Amino acid sequence: MIDTTQTSATLTAALALTPTEPQHFDLAFTATTQPCPWPKAYGGDLVAQAAAAAMRSVTDGKTLHSMHSYFLRPADIGANIRYEVELLRDGRGYSTRQVRGFQNGKPIYTCLANFAAGEPGETFTAEFDRTIPRPDELPSAEEYLADRTGGSMTEESKAYWSRGRSFDMRHVPGPVYLAVEGEQVAHQAVWVKPFDPLRRVDGLTDAQRDQAALAYVCDYTILEPVLRVLDLPWAKPDLVTASLDHAMWFHRPGPVDDWLLYVQEAVTADAGRGLASGRFFTRDQRHLATVLQEGMIRTP
Repeated sequence: MIDTTQTSATLTAALALTPTEPQHFDLAFTATTQPCPWPKAYGGDLVAQAAAAAMRSVTDGKTLHSMHSYFLRPADIGANIRYEVELLRDGRGYSTRQVRGFQNGKPIYTCLANFAAGEPGETFTAEFDRTIPRPDELPSAEEYLADRTGGSMTEESKAYWSRGRSFDMRHVPGPVYLAVEGEQVAHQAVWVKPFDPLRRVDGLTDAQRDQAALAYVCDYTILEPVLRVLDLPWAKPDLVTASLDHAMWFHRPGPVDDWLLYVQEAVTADAGRGLASGRFFTRDQRHLATVLQEGMIRTP
């Protein structure tokens, strides 16, 4: 059942890993995909759960700096996924893990995760456009959807978009739920913030939980700039999307309990696939992470 109480507990539940006996590799955990109103589980569950599993296998203080993922099969909703972690390398500066997710006896997800000890070096960070409206100037998803109907949107999907994703999300130039609001351009920005302060997660430090939270929330909107430029709102009848592969780099630590600006751009679309990029910034312009994702986009 979808939690519609505007809480970040859905994220906490997704990150709850249970150690289990490995069958293939060095360590294993189980985690449960969270409710959503679609035929398949949310891809961010898998990325965040795999990140958490990989982080729990690194005990020498190194921090996750990149993940490269493939989504092999759809995941069942509300069901356990078994994550097996292979310890590929532990060096002085870097460590590497392979994580594979299994459900119903088949591999459904795989990723490589790399960890770094960190060292002194020069610093550069990109900046975002300061003319982008502030989040308090924009409607929340719930406010935007309150009196709207249409397309393939159901009351369940409306509730999910409004309150069921653990994060408040506010779009610039406008959402793409029922129609492409604003200009039909190849870029957009989304302000994101947890509905309430993030809870502690067993087995993870707060900094690791924050990285997993970014991995979790990044997948909700990363294909939207492609949908925007193609004039394809989420509620278009018979629109089908799916994550195919995903890459994420974590550049520097930063809290995720405050508003973050997720700046996104469509890179290309062709042959039923679209590629988009995204960057997470704090309000004081610290660039926390970068995302690239290719997704399947099928239209009638």
